Amino acid sequence: MAQSVLHLCICLQILGFSTSLPVSQTPESISAQPRSQATILCALQVEQAGLYWYRWSQQRQHFQFLLFASPLGTATYGANVSQHKFSVRGTSSYSLHIRDLHPSDTGTYYCSISQSSQLLLGSGTRLSVVDALPVPPKTTPAPPSRKKPTQCVTKSKATDRKGACSPLVWVPLAAGVVILLLSLAPAAHRLHRLRRRLWLRVHRQ
Repeated sequence: MAQSVLHLCICLQILGFSTSLPVSQTPESISAQPRSQATILCALQVEQAGLYWYRWSQQRQHFQFLLFASPLGTATYGANVSQHKFSVRGTSSYSLHIRDLHPSDTGTYYCSISQSSQLLLGSGTRLSVVDALPVPPKTTPAPPSRKKPTQCVTKSKATDRKGACSPLVWVPLAAGVVILLLSLAPAAHRLHRLRRRLWLRVHRQ
């Protein structure tokens, strides 16, 4: 009776009627080649009296009871389930080990516990047994960017160079010097004439 209720609960989860429960199952999916092995983890945050493992076959539309692991370390296997192929380790955090994988092992694996007349299910782990594993896409590194000098820097340098040699600067400066020299010429001439008169007076006396 308990297993029938468990089957119904798993069916409801497959159809989208799952609830948030303290059973954490990882990873979400596994891809493996034939003759290899896989490991599924199920962490429990509550005290429990054992752990069930089930497999849902999408191709055959069938749930299969795999085994029940007790806290004492013993395991009870379902019908036609190989003890060499499936094994469970742990007491509070369980790991299901599957050896010698075949395409028939493809399916979604669920861990489940019974507590307070409720069936708590894991989120499920999708196992795909394929002949060739998918190749991850190659990522090519981006070429290093070559920074060109910005025009504003070039213009600023050109402005600095033209600052001292620009005609707008030295033409007014030269004109000012010429005007200053022209204004000093009459004064120098008058000073020369005054010195000459003084010299003549001194020698006449």
